[in-house]
Amino acid sequence: MAMLVIEGTYRISGTRPDGDSVRFYPHDVLDWGKVEGVHKVQRNKGGGAQLRLDGIDALETHFLTRVGETRQPPRFANAAAGELLDFLGFNEVLRSERDGTVTACEPLQVPGFVLTRTADVHGRCVAFAGRGPAPGRSGTRIHVDVSMVQRTANYYQLTRGLAYPTFYRKLFPDLRTALSEAAKTARAEQVGLWPKDVTQSGAAVVRPRSLTEEQILLPKLFRRLAEYLALGDGDLSLAGFLDFLDQKDDRLFIVSTGHWTSFDTIVQVSDDNTVKLTVPPEDLIFEEK
Repeated sequence: MAMLVIEGTYRISGTRPDGDSVRFYPHDVLDWGKVEGVHKVQRNKGGGAQLRLDGIDALETHFLTRVGETRQPPRFANAAAGELLDFLGFNEVLRSERDGTVTACEPLQVPGFVLTRTADVHGRCVAFAGRGPAPGRSGTRIHVDVSMVQRTANYYQLTRGLAYPTFYRKLFPDLRTALSEAAKTARAEQVGLWPKDVTQSGAAVVRPRSLTEEQILLPKLFRRLAEYLALGDGDLSLAGFLDFLDQKDDRLFIVSTGHWTSFDTIVQVSDDNTVKLTVPPEDLIFEEK
């Protein structure tokens, strides 16, 4: 799989990094213009841009809905964010208790590189995040194999059981398979969040804090639930959730059955207000919007 190599530094002071997103500054800001796709990488005046780590989804630490910010249970959300920063080389990270903004860290920046093909609809660079020297010359495209991906933060987060495998169409099959195997091994060994995961066993929404403090489930499903509940003005009933998902029309491909469908067809809502996925996360490939 050919991907663009960009060398630079990770910087987190004044930002809110989580388990699958961090700020990156290229040595040459013009390299952002070489990222393919219809969406452009959005950067600040210093050239920094937010990364979205490809192939993984960590628990939400600050997800914005129409009624304000919400989050998933902090134990594993914070652990994922901490592991990512440790992997990249940051230590002694201090955050604001109010909103999680990094107020101090050591060092102020760490060298690294990204491997990327595209940006998402929000202008985040979709990338594999590496530390240390890049495997190729910055600003050029190289063939990225499984061994390279296994040295990135994306793969590391899955091996630690601190992120869910979440795939989109542009990720090549060999890399997707390697990430899937890492996640399945972590789940089999019950490391990280997996002992508490209820994505397929069912999340019971019985009180306002059910999803924010108690239930651990696939962030993609959490985000849709949070958006739906924000429309309910305090009503926790999931009776209309599948209709809501149908309206969102998140298209996906089920690898094991080989056909395209939509998110609502693989979500099940029970009479006791329990919601779950009927297929494992690694069996899904989402269509990028």
